[in-house]
Amino acid sequence: MAIDSAVQEKVELWKENLDEPELIAELNDLLASGDEDTITDAFYRDLEFGTAGLRGVIGPGSNRMNVYTVAQATQGLADYLNKHFENPTVAIMRDSRNKGAEFVEATASVLAANGIKSYVAPRIEPVPVLSFTTRYLQASAGIVLTASHNPAPYNGYKAFGPDGCQIANEAAEEIQASIKNTDIFSGIKRMDFHEAEEKGFVNWIKDEVIDAYLDAIEKVSVPGCIAEDGSFKVVYTPLNGSGLECVAKILKRVGVENVEVVPEQKEPNGDFPTCPYPNPEIREALQKGLELCEKVQPDVLLATDPDADRVGIAVPHNGKYELLSGNEVGCLLIDWLCKLKIEAGEDLTQKVVITTIVSSAMPDALAKSWGFELRRVLTGFKYIGGQIDLLTEKNEGDRFLLGFEESYGYLAGTHARDKDAVVTSMLICEMAAWYAKQTIDLFQAMQNLYEEYGLFLNGVVNVVAEGASGAQKIAGIMKNLRENPPTSIAGYDVEKAIDYEKAAPMPQLNKADDDTDQTLPSANVLEYQLQQKNKVIVRPSGTEPKIKAYLFSYGATKEEAEEIQSQLALAAQNELLA
Repeated sequence: MAIDSAVQEKVELWKENLDEPELIAELNDLLASGDEDTITDAFYRDLEFGTAGLRGVIGPGSNRMNVYTVAQATQGLADYLNKHFENPTVAIMRDSRNKGAEFVEATASVLAANGIKSYVAPRIEPVPVLSFTTRYLQASAGIVLTASHNPAPYNGYKAFGPDGCQIANEAAEEIQASIKNTDIFSGIKRMDFHEAEEKGFVNWIKDEVIDAYLDAIEKVSVPGCIAEDGSFKVVYTPLNGSGLECVAKILKRVGVENVEVVPEQKEPNGDFPTCPYPNPEIREALQKGLELCEKVQPDVLLATDPDADRVGIAVPHNGKYELLSGNEVGCLLIDWLCKLKIEAGEDLTQKVVITTIVSSAMPDALAKSWGFELRRVLTGFKYIGGQIDLLTEKNEGDRFLLGFEESYGYLAGTHARDKDAVVTSMLICEMAAWYAKQTIDLFQAMQNLYEEYGLFLNGVVNVVAEGASGAQKIAGIMKNLRENPPTSIAGYDVEKAIDYEKAAPMPQLNKADDDTDQTLPSANVLEYQLQQKNKVIVRPSGTEPKIKAYLFSYGATKEEAEEIQSQLALAAQNELLA
C-alpha cells in the first residue's frame, strides 16, 4: 500500500520535531526500510486513550508507545485531575516492560509541571499493588506502565481512579478529548524529573506500602491448609515479569517454604527471551515451568504474567502435569470457598460472586446449587471492581466471595479493584493442599465438578487483523453481524440474540431482595444463545488487534461437549468472523 498524504504529513512533522536521539535513529531506520505498511501503521492514527489507557508497539510515531505519546496522555490526565480534584496526587508503577523506566519519568515530569505530586515505586511491582496503593495513599489516580501479557514489542499505560479501578468510560472520554486538543510537541508541560524530585513533586513509595498490601492479602488466607512439615512444593515462574517479590513473600507467610523458581524466567526482562508471548493462557509460556516440574515434582506450577494480575497453573495427575483453564480455576475456587464458608457456618445466600458475560456458564449451576448471588458484568475487571464498590459502599464488603474472568484473572478480598495473581497464587496453593489432604488433586477435583454439574466447555476463536486495514475488517465483521444476524450457528438455532451496544440488563442469579436491578454499559459485543445450553459471543479485543468468538458448549459427556465445541469453532471461523 502506498503511503497517503496525511500519513506523509505526519511523518514530516515528527522528523522536524523529534529531539530524542534514539527515536530519531529509529525513525530514520524505519523510513530507510521503505516498509510502507509499517510506516503507515506507525502514523495513520493516534493511540487512543480508552478505559484500558494506552497500549501499543514501542517506537516512533503517533500510533506507537514512546515518551511523546506517554507525555501527551499524561497531559490529558493532568488536565482532568486538576479540573476534578483539589491538590491531586498520583501513584505510579511499572512492570518489566522495555522503556518502562523512561515512561515513568516522562509521566512524573509532566504531572509535576502541572502541579501534581506523584508517588513512584522504586522498582517494578504488580498491577494489583498499584490498585491497592492508589487506595492506600488516597491518591486521586494511579498509573502503571504495562502491556500485561502482550508480546515484547509492546508497552502500555493504564490509568486508575481513586477507588483503584481502571478509570470509568466517562473519565476516559474526557481525558481523550483533552489529549486530542493537546499538541504532542508544543502543548505539553514538562519539568525535569530530578528537579521535580528536589521540589517534592516526586516521592518514592516506601516498603511499608508493600507490606500493608501483603498484610491485606494474608487476611484472605485459609489457615491450616498448608502442611507444617514443609512438604508442599511449588514451581513458580514470573515469566520475567514483576510477580516474584510479592508471590514469594506471600507464599512464605502462609507456610509455603519450598518454592523452586524457573531460572530462565526469574529475572525481569522485557524481551521475554524464553516465551515471545508471555501469557499464562498459552502452553508455550509455561513450557519452561513444565520442564522443571518433571525434575522436581511439585504439587503445583504457578505462572504469573509480566504485570502479575493473571495466573496460570498446572497440577500433577496420573503421572503428568495437566493445565487447568482460567474458567476451571475460577469454578474450582468458587466451589472450594463455598465449602469453607459452609464449614464455618456462614450463610451462602448472603455471598456474591462476580464474573463476566464471556466466562464459563458453570458458575450459574454452582449458584443454583450453593445459593450465592451471581452477577455477570462486561469484559474488563474494572466492572468487577465496580460491583465490589457497590457492596462496600453499603458496608457489605464481606459479602464478596470471588471475582473472576475467563482470561485467568481473579480477586478475593477487597484490598484491590483489579485482578490479583498474588492473592490468587496463595489461594490456589491452599486449595491444592486442602484437597491433597483428601488425596484429591485439582485436576480430579475439576473432573468431579464436571460429573456433578455437566460438561461446560469453553473455547475462543481469534482472528488477528493488524493495522488500518485490520481495524476496518473488524468493524466490517461487527457491522455485517448486526445487519445480517445469524438465525442458526453450526446447526443450532439462535434462541436469543443480545446486542450489548444497546442497554442490556445485567445477568443476575439469586438476587437479594434489596439489590437493585442493574443495566450494563453499552459495549460492542454480540451474544447468541443457542439450543441445548450452547452459546457464542463475538467481541473485538479492547487491547489487541483481533476479534474474538467465545464458544460455550454443554454436553452430558466430554466427547459430546468437545464435538459441539469443534462445530462452533468451525462456524465461527468460516461464517461469523470470515
